[in-house]
Amino acid sequence: MADDPYKLLGVAKDATAEEIRKAYRKLAKKHHPDLNPGNKAAEETFKLVSAANELLSDPEKRARYDRGEIDGSGAEKPQRQSYRHHAESGAGARYAHGGAEQEFGGENFEDLFSTIFTGRAAGGGRPARGQDEHYALTAEFLDAVNGTTSRLSLPDGRILDVKIPPGTEEGSVLRLRGRGGAGRNGGPAGDALIEISILPHKFFTRDGQDIFLDLPVTISEAVLGGKVTVPTPAGQVAMTIKPHSDTGTKLRLAGRGVPAHGKRPAGALYVTLRVVLGTVDPELEAFLKNWKPAEAQKNPRAEMG
Repeated sequence: MADDPYKLLGVAKDATAEEIRKAYRKLAKKHHPDLNPGNKAAEETFKLVSAANELLSDPEKRARYDRGEIDGSGAEKPQRQSYRHHAESGAGARYAHGGAEQEFGGENFEDLFSTIFTGRAAGGGRPARGQDEHYALTAEFLDAVNGTTSRLSLPDGRILDVKIPPGTEEGSVLRLRGRGGAGRNGGPAGDALIEISILPHKFFTRDGQDIFLDLPVTISEAVLGGKVTVPTPAGQVAMTIKPHSDTGTKLRLAGRGVPAHGKRPAGALYVTLRVVLGTVDPELEAFLKNWKPAEAQKNPRAEMG
């Protein structure tokens, strides 16, 4: 028997769609195969929670599961009726063509035999669109900024090549048309809806179209100024530091943030200088011991009380 999707996601049976989505995102991030290479247990858990999310995020499937019509895998449960139910039915009603008390799930004999011999679904053979399927994909920070194509392994073994456009943000949902559940009776396939989670970067942060960076500089670079190399999402560039720049000095590199996409212009890269001491040269240490500044230096901690 398939596992209870509510228990797999750790939510109550009356959980809202948003609560289900949040629970799935949390578990998908924790157990994603890309973040747990070689961990078969994590991979299996990821498959299970993805299947549970697919069922509970579809209102129709969730309602059918709650009514006991399908199990946790989405498979139909047989609806058994007792002999007494048939034996006590009105004469002729058990086999009637019409009327309000038809048996065989409401089908008449012609429909029943048509279903058997043509493979039509019960209740008619009209084309029906396949279900949309929901998945999660974790992207590297720079891949989301610059855009890339990432491969996604689905719980059923299928592979999707997902094009992540430049500027993709945390929580964005990408739609792959026709890559969801198969249609019925010649109907079109559903879509694959892929929610993007973005891993943090070791030194970049992002706010909208702008990127932020703390840049370490030496004492000599801060005092004397000059050109330094700065990493950006698109590669390294040269930036000029003015003489006498202190820790906390902010510089702006226009067009070096998130690249332009759609109607959004390119963002900027904001660089905050952080003076680092590094290895102290003996000559510098000796100089500072004997250095008498021409003007008394302001106490940098005066405002701290």
